[in-house]
Amino acid sequence: MILNKFLSALTVIYLTLASIGFAHAQSEQQIKTDLQKKLGANAKVKSVTPGPISGIYEVIVGNEVFYTDKNSKYLIQGEIINLDTGKNITEQRQTDLNRIKWSDLPQANAIKTVRGNGTRQLAIFSDPNCGYCKRLEKSLQQLDNVTLYTYLIPILSPDSTQKAKQIWCSSDPYKSYTDWMINGISPSGKGDCATPLDKNLALAKTYGITGTPTLFFTDGSRFPGAVQITDIEKKFSTLK
Repeated sequence: MILNKFLSALTVIYLTLASIGFAHAQSEQQIKTDLQKKLGANAKVKSVTPGPISGIYEVIVGNEVFYTDKNSKYLIQGEIINLDTGKNITEQRQTDLNRIKWSDLPQANAIKTVRGNGTRQLAIFSDPNCGYCKRLEKSLQQLDNVTLYTYLIPILSPDSTQKAKQIWCSSDPYKSYTDWMINGISPSGKGDCATPLDKNLALAKTYGITGTPTLFFTDGSRFPGAVQITDIEKKFSTLK
């Protein structure tokens, strides 16, 4: 009899918790629906979940972190920092969202070069006509004991596509690439071989890459822009 009462009590508790969870799920779904209507088709609301502050919900739009209230009246753009720990909660969440799985990168579609023992690995998404990419490439010459995978994504102009094809189809793609990016020597040749450019562009879209250069490390973390060589070395030092 006592056991039956205990089991009945557990059932009531379980059903109560389940109903609360279902209510929360409904609330989050309603907020998501309301926000999507207000933001329109050009903004994709991926998820709405409880935020780090009571009454505030985290909203993922595209690949960006926002916040809203329970009535979806406001869309809040900004960072939430825990003053007790100093942790930037929004920044950490954004980093996690931008993270990729290194093993998913199709290395055969990249221009590969190895320096020294090649133990450190770095992937770069680059456009041949990107000024920041040229600046980065000059900095990368200082790196040793590294394997570089350069994914050409011609996003700036038709000329970028032509140059990317000529670079890829050359007898030594990395030399052709660095000759152009560092020394300003235009790639030659017809560029009429089979290239992975379309696949690279599709991959960039999947990863939400909208600008070049974009770098990825083996832990999946992403560094956008012409990163300083000191920051790259610092990141390498944190990887095992």
